[in-house]
Amino acid sequence: MEYNDQMKNRVKRIEGQLRGILRMMEEGKDCKEVITQLSAARTGIDRTIGVVVSSNLVECVRRAEETGEHSTEELVKEAVNLLVKSR
Repeated sequence: MEYNDQMKNRVKRIEGQLRGILRMMEEGKDCKEVITQLSAARTGIDRTIGVVVSSNLVECVRRAEETGEHSTEELVKEAVNLLVKSR
């Protein structure tokens, strides 16, 4: 699978958030502020997982239609399983 710039930028943004959270912890910031930022990072990760899985699903379905190797239903089930495992 090819990961586009949008996906990579999402991960870079999350990386920056995590560095900021670590800095907040080292500075002894309030628990509520740290938890808020951790929650935002988790949301970013969840959304990135969704983007990667959906892009992969589209690519796999397109390839399956061309080659006839896999059924679309099988690919959708696999994508749903990936999403469920990520939670």
